[in-house]
Amino acid sequence: MTYAAFNDPSLSFDTQQIHAGYNPEEHFRAKAVPIYHTAAFELGDYDRCVRLFGYEEEGDSYVRFSNPTNRVLEQRMAILEGGSAALAMASGMAGISSTLLNITQSGDEIAAVRTLYGGTQSLFSEILPTYGVTTRWVDDPDDLDSYRQAITDKTRVLYIEALGNPCINVIDIEAVAALAHEHGIPLVIDGTFATPYLMRPFEFGADIVCHSATKYLAGHGSTISGVVVERGGFDWQNGKFPQMAEFIETYSDAVDREEFLVAAFTHRLRNRFLTEFGAQLSPTSAFLVLQGLETLSLRMRRHSENALRVARFLEAHENVLEVSYPALQSSPYYDLSKKYFPRGAGGILSVRVRGGLKGAQKVLERVRIFSFITNVGDTKSLIVHPATSIQYGLSPQEQQGAGVYPDTLRLSIGIENAADLITDLDRALS
Repeated sequence: MTYAAFNDPSLSFDTQQIHAGYNPEEHFRAKAVPIYHTAAFELGDYDRCVRLFGYEEEGDSYVRFSNPTNRVLEQRMAILEGGSAALAMASGMAGISSTLLNITQSGDEIAAVRTLYGGTQSLFSEILPTYGVTTRWVDDPDDLDSYRQAITDKTRVLYIEALGNPCINVIDIEAVAALAHEHGIPLVIDGTFATPYLMRPFEFGADIVCHSATKYLAGHGSTISGVVVERGGFDWQNGKFPQMAEFIETYSDAVDREEFLVAAFTHRLRNRFLTEFGAQLSPTSAFLVLQGLETLSLRMRRHSENALRVARFLEAHENVLEVSYPALQSSPYYDLSKKYFPRGAGGILSVRVRGGLKGAQKVLERVRIFSFITNVGDTKSLIVHPATSIQYGLSPQEQQGAGVYPDTLRLSIGIENAADLITDLDRALS
């Protein structure tokens, strides 16, 4: 009998999340993925060194460039997302910032929705402009014309989130991707809240997916990590990305050009940003993410079921003004949720409570199961006040554009018993 589950595309998601991308024969037949704790690897000889650094041979040299543990995570994520290649990085923000720097140059623009995580908004509005890259904001993420108005001849990327943070809105990805491609630019999606189990953006036209693997992929609040996945097939030589075209030409004689092109974005991301900026992921963190991935589908089903039960309870509570969760029939995103999230809408929801800021403070003080933490995607249930944490530093107008008010709370629903969570929230709200 020959074990071959690591390379069988016919297997279901539930099976691939455990086996894909890892061949024990290549790792001394260790059944669990080994953690390679070393700073560097033997190059072997002169000729192999030349092949490694010229992309002619896949292998490891210095861990700031690659590590066998991390490579298993990258291969598994590429398979689970249905992409051509992936790159593990030190955090989700490392992945997002490096992705945008890989695509843009000084003088370029980004078109982005406002319903984004506060750290991403700060990157776009405060950090990237110092590199000469500015952002045009999409006024209405539900209106395709707003995207058209934000795109100019300087736009090089369109950026959205699969589920907005923290307002949990759903964007018509297929329509937005078609618009981006109409203008010869890629669609980049933060897929953190969705995970590849609930939704695979490449199937709807996205080109790059960024994950904070800290959240659901790892799943247990134990490590900071990020992953960037490339679909493959985007035309980086269409005249809008001279830096990409130059990079491709540099290596075109040394490697199989067709094979190189399908992962050109990831090759350059590794070569120019992971290696030079040094945002490599620890192999121990990669191992922890791999451990989390093995139960991803199980956890996401429970997260989604619990979140829907909690959302329905909150929607009917007298001290709740509004609940944002797309799987609710009352949600303006209900139809889009059924299209893009048929397996469930994830475990994150936001709620506005009566009593303004003081009302929100009382809930934070009274919960006994929910932990007051800025993280999400843990097996444990978490709660946070976005205006004074994840969206802190944004103006009131910017916060409102992201669906954040003084009375807003963001809940990350864990995999505890849903009845216990409802009892905890009912006591806090009452």
